[in-house]
Amino acid sequence: MTAPVPDRDAAARMWADYRAAHPLVRDEPLVAEAFGDSPELADELLAFVTDGPKRATAGMVAGFVAEEEPLPRIGGHWIACDGSGTPRVVLRTTELRLGPMSSVDARFAWDEGEYDRTLESWLDGHRRYFRRACAALGLDYSEDIELVFERFRVVWPPELAD
Repeated sequence: MTAPVPDRDAAARMWADYRAAHPLVRDEPLVAEAFGDSPELADELLAFVTDGPKRATAGMVAGFVAEEEPLPRIGGHWIACDGSGTPRVVLRTTELRLGPMSSVDARFAWDEGEYDRTLESWLDGHRRYFRRACAALGLDYSEDIELVFERFRVVWPPELAD
C-alpha cells in the first residue's frame, strides 16, 4: 500500500489562512499527513472526521521514530489530507497518552469514531493496520507495540470546526 503524499504547498496555504484568522496561534512546524496507509483508507477515515464523530487517532511510536518526526504535543496542530494528498482540515491535539496497544479502552475506541465504535471493531481494524505498519518498518507485530493515543478537535475550516 502507498500512503498519500501531502501537497505541502496547499497545506502551507491552509495553515496560513488558519493563522490569519487566529492571530494568537503561534507558528509551529507544518505537519501534513493522511490517515491510514492508502488513498482509499485516507479518504474513508477523513470522512469520519469531516462527516462524523472521529475525534481521536492512534499511531505507532516506531513510525514517528522511523520518519524522524517528533511526537504530537498537546496544543499542537496538524493538517489532515485526503487520499489525493489535498489538505482538508486543521486538527488541534487536545490529549495524548503513550501506551501499549493492549491498553486501549472502550472510551477511546468510541472517540475514534470509526465503524460501530466498539472496542472489538477498533481492535480488529487496528490489528490489521498495525500489522501492515510493522511489516513496512521491518518490525514484529505485538499487542504491546507502543502507541500514541491522541484526541483532537477540528479547528479549520470554520464550517467544520468543533
